[in-house]
Amino acid sequence: MIRPLLFLTIAATVAAQQRAPAILQEPQTIRLWTDRAPGAAGDDDPDKPALTIYMPSDTTGPMTAVVIAPGGGYGRLSMNLEGRIPANFLNSLGVAAFVLKYRLGPKYHHPVELGDAQRAIRMVRARAAEWHIDPNRIGMMGFSAGGHLAASASTHFDSGDANSADPVERASSRPDFAVLCYPVITMTEAWTHQGSKTNLLGDSPPLELARSMSMETQVRSTTPPTFIYQTNMDTSVPAENAVSYYLALRKAGVPAEIHVFRNGPHGTGLGMTDPALSAWPQLLANWMRVSGFLK
Repeated sequence: MIRPLLFLTIAATVAAQQRAPAILQEPQTIRLWTDRAPGAAGDDDPDKPALTIYMPSDTTGPMTAVVIAPGGGYGRLSMNLEGRIPANFLNSLGVAAFVLKYRLGPKYHHPVELGDAQRAIRMVRARAAEWHIDPNRIGMMGFSAGGHLAASASTHFDSGDANSADPVERASSRPDFAVLCYPVITMTEAWTHQGSKTNLLGDSPPLELARSMSMETQVRSTTPPTFIYQTNMDTSVPAENAVSYYLALRKAGVPAEIHVFRNGPHGTGLGMTDPALSAWPQLLANWMRVSGFLK
C-alpha cells in the first residue's frame, strides 16, 4: 500500500513535470553529402558543407523551416551572431532552423557556394516528413554575404532531377520565402562589397559573370516573397544593395517588405543590444505570420 504522503509527493512530481517546459534538443550537425561534396578540393572540415539543426521545443508539425546562411564576406562564417542566435530566435517562434556551413573563398568560387545552398534546401525538403516540416514552408535567411547567397538561391533554382537516384536531388531547390539581412547584392555597381566579390568570383571575373551574380538583375516573378532588413548607416554594404533588390522585387510583382533603420553599423545580427534595432526581429515575425509562414 502506498502511504498518503508518498502518494502526494509522486502526484506533485508528475504535475510539476507536466507543467515544465519541454527541453530543447541538442543541435545536431549533418553533412550535406555523405560522400565527398561535388567539387571538393580536399578532405578537411572546410571542404565538408554541413547543416546544424536547431529544433524548437514543440516539434508538432507541420513546422516552417529556415535555412540560415551566416555572413563573413564569403571568406569566413559568423556562426554565432548570424547563425546560432537567429536559429534560437526562430525556434522561439516554433520554426525549425538549419544553420548552413558552406564552402568559402578564396579556395572555392561560384558556383560551389550556390550549390551548397541549393543542396541544403533540397535536403530539408526531402526529409521534411522526418523532421515534421511543411515542404511548402521552407525559407532561406542570410546575413551580409549570406544574404547574397540567400538571394542567389531565390533567383537560381530548379524543381529537382526526377530521375536522380539520390532522393535529395529529386527535391526542388526553390525557397518558399527569403529573409535578407544587410545583404550583399550587386557585383558590378560602385557599392559592391569588393571582398565578397573577390572571394566568390576571383580576382578578375569576367563582366558577364559579375552581372549574372548581381542579384538585382536576376529577379523574376517566380522569385519567392522576401523580407529585407538594413541600416542606413551601414558603410560596409551600403543600403543601395538592399534597396536595389527590393525595387527589382517590386517591379517583378513579388511580395516584399523592407525596413531601413536610421542608425546601426554593418553586422548587427538581430540587433538585440540596440533599443531601436532590436525591433526588427518582431517585424520579421509579423511578416511571416501575415504571409502565412507561421501557424
